[in-house]
Amino acid sequence: AAQPRGRPSPPFLAAARGPPCMPRGVIDWPRVLPLAILVNCIPRRAAHAPTALVRGAHLRSGMAAAATGRPLSMGGHIRAKYPELEPSGKPMYSVDPSSGIDLADWARVIDVRSPGEYAEDHVPGAVSLPVLEDEERAEVGTLHAKESPFQARLRGAALVALNLHRILQSDHVTSLEPDAPILVYCWRGGERSKSLAHVLSRVGFDVGLVRGGYKAYRAQVREQLAGLGDYRYHVIGGSTGSAKGKLLDMLLARGAQVVDLEGLANHKGSILGANPESPQPSQKAFESALVHQFRAFDKGRPIFVESESNLVGKIHVPKAMFARMQGAPRTMLKLPMPARVAWIRACYRYFETTHTAKLKAAIVGLTRLQGHRQVAEWTAAIDEERWDDLVESLLVNHYDPAYARSAELHYDKGALGAATALQLEDTSDDTYARAADMLVGMWDAPAEEGDAPDDAEAGAQVSTEASR
Repeated sequence: AAQPRGRPSPPFLAAARGPPCMPRGVIDWPRVLPLAILVNCIPRRAAHAPTALVRGAHLRSGMAAAATGRPLSMGGHIRAKYPELEPSGKPMYSVDPSSGIDLADWARVIDVRSPGEYAEDHVPGAVSLPVLEDEERAEVGTLHAKESPFQARLRGAALVALNLHRILQSDHVTSLEPDAPILVYCWRGGERSKSLAHVLSRVGFDVGLVRGGYKAYRAQVREQLAGLGDYRYHVIGGSTGSAKGKLLDMLLARGAQVVDLEGLANHKGSILGANPESPQPSQKAFESALVHQFRAFDKGRPIFVESESNLVGKIHVPKAMFARMQGAPRTMLKLPMPARVAWIRACYRYFETTHTAKLKAAIVGLTRLQGHRQVAEWTAAIDEERWDDLVESLLVNHYDPAYARSAELHYDKGALGAATALQLEDTSDDTYARAADMLVGMWDAPAEEGDAPDDAEAGAQVSTEASR
């Protein structure tokens, strides 16, 4: 509808107008409709909010109230005079994060926080559909601090309305079935999540809201991190190049409970372990992914995990988990040097092709530990592409001594002394499949009640089988 010339537009219509090229007075309805729905879900002013003025037909009543000194609450006369409308749209559901968020219940989990908040951490499996971008959130926050909460809410509502238009047309929403269940959350379960949740419920989706938002979810993650020491672990050790990660993959394929700390941390756990294509996650994101994985684990069964220090790159292994790993049963993989060299070259192929400069820079960074002469030999091997010589020298002179020192520093000496050795001839699939079958049979096989071997008995059986 056109606005009469000279008459100002209501703020929400002004915010929803289209680009300057649109004719004067024409409303961009795809933009204004989400805002009209949003206005319907903005909380009303509390009944006790005092004011001495009212508008429109109630002016005389307001003047009378002011004359008598009795404040009249804004909207109180409306609620006294008119009945409330019945709630419309589908009901929305409150989801308590303290019992865990079951992703299987929801066709889509939507994080409406800003992209920066989402990047730091989010519920595993959630998609980012922000109702306020990073810059917009900062703008609203500045208004709240320097102008007034009302002006901040007014501007925020206008920005949210524009972003709702984009969200409702995204594939994450349009690809869903008409009655699909959607879970929505923001920082504290406040207006950002409610704005989208209300619109989605009016459209016809079954909508859940995370009670307390991400803040409550994060508190639940921290609580579960403290409980990771209640699980049983079996540590897979071995010198660098022993393909410990491959054995974990084989164990996982056989139904064993496995935690790949290096995979979750996006780091191979050494000075050359950083992924050149992508950075490590934040500590919070790592912890969220770890806790999510543990929700499916049975405390009565062991969890196979690679021997690590308490740091994987810049990521800290949770204290409770690492303390339990330090004294856990351990299997040590042993391979011939040529097999280790071949495995490392296969895993770090990019250092021989596209990221040779990064390899050389990392090697130069070892000068303080290894001295100028040794580093010069390694850089010469890089320049001459003597890759086998380089890898073997790195293993013998740097990695193997460093691994031994780290194990002695971080792990219980009794556990190290009781570790069982598993001698493997190569890193082929067949060799590691047999090793995984053996470990599952000794440590994780179902047993009759009272017949399960203790750690020492299982370790002795693994050593006997390995010697064959």
